[in-house]
This record gives sequence, C-alpha cells and structure tokens, in this order.
Amino acid sequence: MMTNETQSTGTDATKQAILQAALPHVAFDGWTETTFRAAITDSGVADGLARALFPRGGIDLALAFHHAGDDAMTDRLATANLGTYRYSDRVAFAIRTRLELVGDKELVRRGTTLFALPQNAGEGAKAIWGTADAIWRALGDTSTDVNWYTKRATLSGVYAATVLFWLGDDSQNHSNTWEFLDRRIANVMQIEKAKSALRDNPVANFLQNGPLSGPIQGVVNWMEKVKMPKRPDDLPGRTRR
Repeated sequence: MMTNETQSTGTDATKQAILQAALPHVAFDGWTETTFRAAITDSGVADGLARALFPRGGIDLALAFHHAGDDAMTDRLATANLGTYRYSDRVAFAIRTRLELVGDKELVRRGTTLFALPQNAGEGAKAIWGTADAIWRALGDTSTDVNWYTKRATLSGVYAATVLFWLGDDSQNHSNTWEFLDRRIANVMQIEKAKSALRDNPVANFLQNGPLSGPIQGVVNWMEKVKMPKRPDDLPGRTRR
C-alpha cells in the first residue's frame, strides 16, 4: 500500500522530471505552452498527469523553477558559516547565493518577461516575496508584527532591482552586480537607522500608535487582502519540504 509520503515523493520526482525536460526549450520558446508540450514529450510523462501537476502549463513551470532556486539557496545557507558576518552582509550573501546558483541567465530572463505581463504580475510579485521570505527565515528572522511585512517588502524591492541589474551585467564574475547590491543594502540600512531613531522618539511613537496607526494597519490589511504568502509553502504549486 502506497503511503502519503511515498506518493508525495513520487509526485515531486515526476514534477522534477518535467521541469528538467523543459529547461533546454525555455531559451528558445520561453515558459510557454510550446515548452510545456515539449517537456511532456521529452520526459515521457503522460499528458494527463503532467497537466494535473502543472495545470497552467508554462507559468506553473516557471514558478516551479523559481521555487527550486529558493530551495537550493536555503540549503546552501543552512551550511554556510555566517556567524561572523554583519547582518547586512548576511543579506547580501543570501541574495548573491540565490543568483549564483542559477545555471542559465536566459531562464530567469524569460521568467522576468513572463511575469512582466499584466495578467501574471501578481504571480511574479508572490514569487519574489517568497524569495525574500525564504532569505529572512534562513537568516533566523522571528518577527511577527508589522516588521514581518516591512522586512519582506523592503528585501523584495532590493532583490527585484538586483535581478534586473544582474540580467544586463556582463562584468567579470558579475562584480558590478555585487557592488550594486551593496549600495542598495546600504540605502536600506540608512532607512532602518532612521526608523530606529523614530522608534526612540516619543513624538514619533505617539504618532505611530495614535494618528498614524490607521494607515499602517491599512497596509497590513491590504497585504492580507491580496493574500501575500507568509511562507514559501503558501505559493501556488509549492510543496512543503
């Protein structure tokens, strides 16, 4: 008798087989139905099963590729010795690790194009949010208040900007990208210092907990309304590891 764990392992292996079969086609056809059909043929997986695992075809393949990158980054960070790093350097190391694990830029470029389409923008935002969440969790973040949202929103912006810069960077070993990343993180750290100063200011504290509490809660409510995931497992097509 097949257990749920065995069935899940088999399903994951089948999804991985389809994804791997798709990768050689993405550079030519993008994350499209054409690529999906080619992946089904090359993997030898039955059409009905493949479409049950990736019901939206190309976009679900692209998301699976993105999530696999997050998982690989998380595994790498789990074995990295970051104890002596400054916190900002840990974040930079995590983003750099995430990008360096990509074997072919064109796969990411094609995904960026796909998620730039208006109908897919929401999925793209959730994917980037999931990456930011994976980084913070790997670095030991335990925040549960509004900081949970602000940390991930800020890091999502840094990560997205860095990816776009990286895609166009032809410098040796992507040195220009890592300098760009360091500047973005330095900017964020300046903002965090300013926020810290405000938290220690009694007037600012009064405004945040009084007249400004409504707008702040409004942002949180909006995040809940659009169902921005609180963990990578909440993303469509994501399976818990």
